[in-house]
Amino acid sequence: MLPTAAETPTPSDADTLRDPGGVTLPSVSVIVPCYNYGHFLEGCLSSVLAQEGVEVSVLVIDDRSTDDSPEVARRLARQDDRIEFRAHRENMGLIPTANEGLEWARGEYVVLLSADDLLVPGSLYRATTVMTEHANVGLVYGRSLFARESRPLPKFSGKWRSTKVWSGTDWVRLRCRSGHSCISSPEAVVRTSVQLAVGGYDQACYHTSDLNMWLRIAAVADIAHIRGAPQAIYRIHAGSMLRSQEGPMIDLRERRAAFDSFFAICASKLEESDRLQALASRTLARQALWRASRQVDRGVEEDLVEELTNFAFDIYPDSRHLHEWRGLRLRRWIGAGRSLLFPPFIITGAAHRLRHHANWMRLRFRGV
Repeated sequence: MLPTAAETPTPSDADTLRDPGGVTLPSVSVIVPCYNYGHFLEGCLSSVLAQEGVEVSVLVIDDRSTDDSPEVARRLARQDDRIEFRAHRENMGLIPTANEGLEWARGEYVVLLSADDLLVPGSLYRATTVMTEHANVGLVYGRSLFARESRPLPKFSGKWRSTKVWSGTDWVRLRCRSGHSCISSPEAVVRTSVQLAVGGYDQACYHTSDLNMWLRIAAVADIAHIRGAPQAIYRIHAGSMLRSQEGPMIDLRERRAAFDSFFAICASKLEESDRLQALASRTLARQALWRASRQVDRGVEEDLVEELTNFAFDIYPDSRHLHEWRGLRLRRWIGAGRSLLFPPFIITGAAHRLRHHANWMRLRFRGV
């Protein structure tokens, strides 16, 4: 393993896109699952095929789209022999489609890129350069820009300033402490040998299969983050998968499933796996109790408060020792709706919002 949290200097942007001459270029297999994203597909593939400093091959898998996705994909495949196209006879779903692509991947590195997302110029060269220089690194990611519906694509700017490398165990600890994934997905580049070692995406973790995958990779390899230059553009629109919109219980249960599956499979590969699992459980319990407190403050959905509380005690039986539990009990004693006017809770609510903003800024600039 590499030293924990190693910081390495970075070549200039000019070096990043320099023609390597006769040197063999890193090969990257890019899997593009597509379902009713025909209007996005050409832009997605253009962002891949324009990548400099690497040799790319692309597999587009249409999952029985009802729009013109197959026609668009066939046209693009005829125009560029780096594109291969497959069409499902029936809808298989995202995870089986992604796993089919992983079985196809033959490059040194592999990327799973939704047909509605895009890569930023130079992103594959930056990621493969890091893994060429650090043999223990199995996953490289960076900052994603977010493209919102009915708005222009964000402008990408920024120089590759440095690369941070964590030991896999340290990166897992950061995820257990946050309870969340810090990777949107299109910005992730994986060493194919590592991908083969950990296997495909877990069907049991439908909404959090990506989080589960990154954890499994971190159990066998180091993780690196590119700082400065953005790596991808992630679209947010009505058809995208936004798990947080489906309600707090589904979000919490899905993240729990990702961690439970991970520890069930990878505990033997981790140092202090019991402590890490307890940390993840405690984190999710605290989040559940805080959400329950906010429901009490708003004076709505008592059933949801009970459900959140039961979740917390189920995943972390010692939840009665948590600050969030004491805060929830006090709120209930004051009374639903009235607790929002209690001065200490006004302060804690503001502090929570500040922490949330600080976490967002740390994710944006530090990758964790």
